[in-house]
Order: sequence, then C-alpha cells, then structure tokens
Amino acid sequence: MFGLFGSSATNATGGTIAAMVQNLPHAVLGTPIDAEPGPGEAEALFGCGCFWGAEKGFWRLPGVITTAVGYAGGSLADPTYNQVCSGRTGHAEVVRVVWEANRISFADLLKLFWECHDPTQGDRQGNDRGSQYRSAIYVNDPALLDLAEASRSTYQAALAEAGYGRITTELRADVPFHFAEPYHQQYLAKPGSRPYCSAQPSGVRLGAFPGATYLLPAHIWDSYDWSVSHCVLRGDNAPIALC
Repeated sequence: MFGLFGSSATNATGGTIAAMVQNLPHAVLGTPIDAEPGPGEAEALFGCGCFWGAEKGFWRLPGVITTAVGYAGGSLADPTYNQVCSGRTGHAEVVRVVWEANRISFADLLKLFWECHDPTQGDRQGNDRGSQYRSAIYVNDPALLDLAEASRSTYQAALAEAGYGRITTELRADVPFHFAEPYHQQYLAKPGSRPYCSAQPSGVRLGAFPGATYLLPAHIWDSYDWSVSHCVLRGDNAPIALC
C-alpha cells in the first residue's frame, strides 16, 4: 500500500507500470520513488499543470523524502500517459510527495503549491489545455484536507485583491494514485530532457492562514522567483540547502 491512498504496486496500475517503478531510485534524492510513508512521515498528491516542472519544485524542498509523478482523480483503473493525454480518463497529472513532518510542514508544501502555478485557470495551465492539467490537491488525512481548505480560502482572498478570479482547485480525500511511466519520473533531471514547464504563477504569495505552521526558513523561498518566466527550469536540480 502507498500510505493511505488505497493504491498498491500490484493493483493500482494493473501491475505493468508499477512493476517498472518498484524500488526505482529517485534520480536526485536517491530514495525509492515508491517508498511508503513511515512514522513521522506523510504524503499528498499535487496537480499543478504539467507534472515535469511541478515535480522539480517539490523535490528541491528540504525535508522531502521522495517524489514521483503519476495520475489521479479519474475513473480509469490502469491509465497510461497517452490515455490521460486524451482528456477522457478524468485523471490529472499529479506529483506524489512524501515528507518528514518534523522538517517540513504541509503548510510549506501548500505555499509552494499555490505559488508555483495559477489555480484560477480551470482545465488548463498556460498553453497546456485539458482536464489532465487541472489544479488539484488529494490527501489521505482529514486534518490535511482542513489545512488545504484553509489555505485555499486565504489564497483566494489574496488573489482577488490582485485582480484574479475564482480558484478552481479540486480538493479531495482518498484518491488512488497511479504511477506514470519511468521516463516521466524526475524528467527534468535526466540528460537529454526537454526543459518544459507550463505553469503560469500569479506572483501572489501565500502568507499565514488558519492552522498553518511553517517550518522552512524564509531564505528557502528565495530560490523560487516566480516573476521569472519558467523559474523552476532555471534552478539547480539539487535540494535547496537549509543554510
């Protein structure tokens, strides 16, 4: 089982893709991308447009144990990339993040999530169009869902003040995760990859919100300059140093 999302390496992806990624080491962090959360660890799924760029944003944060890209939120039990790209499976491209709760908080992850893309664009992100590129957060803990909802309300107010419209981000619990094919995993860290990120960040920052406890120091966020087009493509692949 992968945490509490209800997916297993043998039945969540029909066995084929899951077998290919079983114990596959993260191209940057070195940890198995299918690692289950242990004591003091947690996981969540984030959809922020094309998962190539989104995954890099998350794997660079201190305290993240592993990341993987995949599909979630749809009805097809054994999705492939081509099927998801058709827009007919109901799945979104997502990043699975597993983290150490005493080093990085869910609030920190939510800050990156909201700031790294424009959550008001509906079924698209930048030039990528289709329901597979929708904004989404899927969690396996009611407390995390409450925090996600609180952060959404706070960020909505900040966006409205900046002239943006309604947030369209889908928030749900207990959504099965399906691994994407191995060549998609940590794509931007691999030799010969095509630098690409569809996200169009608003430039609006997420500050304090009810229940939030940020653990990362302020300088971590200096490594993300959302005023620069495709910022995530310009940064180093290595995790950001704490000092």
